[in-house]
Amino acid sequence: MTVIDAIKTRRSVRKYKPTPIEDEKLIAVLEAGRLSPSARNQQEWRFIIVRDPALKQKMYEAAEQPSVESAPAVLVAIATGDIQMMCGGHTSAIDTSIAFTSMLLRAWELGLGTCWLGRFDADKVKADLALPESETVIAITPIGYPDEVPEIRPRKTAEEIYKII
Repeated sequence: MTVIDAIKTRRSVRKYKPTPIEDEKLIAVLEAGRLSPSARNQQEWRFIIVRDPALKQKMYEAAEQPSVESAPAVLVAIATGDIQMMCGGHTSAIDTSIAFTSMLLRAWELGLGTCWLGRFDADKVKADLALPESETVIAITPIGYPDEVPEIRPRKTAEEIYKII
């Protein structure tokens, strides 16, 4: 699978098989994040795979989304620092999101589904994982073997999205 194939075919998966994920695949997903670019190569992020049933239940309580409960694992992306760039953007959200996207695409390439969740209590996740005050939870996703693959959703036309001038 090429990168563009992964981009074109990846779907947000909300139903998962209970099949455990092989450690090698989880490490490959984590490596995609580790190798991602970051501002000034600071790499101010950490990633946690939650497989422990009790902690996974807490992730479900923080998100209140059935996909978190049904997936065999949850991937959590954490920013460990923050620099405000000259453009005004903050590296905590931007860099960690770049790495998280790389991990979601790698997961898809490996036959794993994910769904980037925007609805979750970041403070609860932070407390449940006993993260230091200096760290910020940026994103979470259930991860596992898809029990369904949603249909392709319509995309805006190229003319609506970009131009070359």
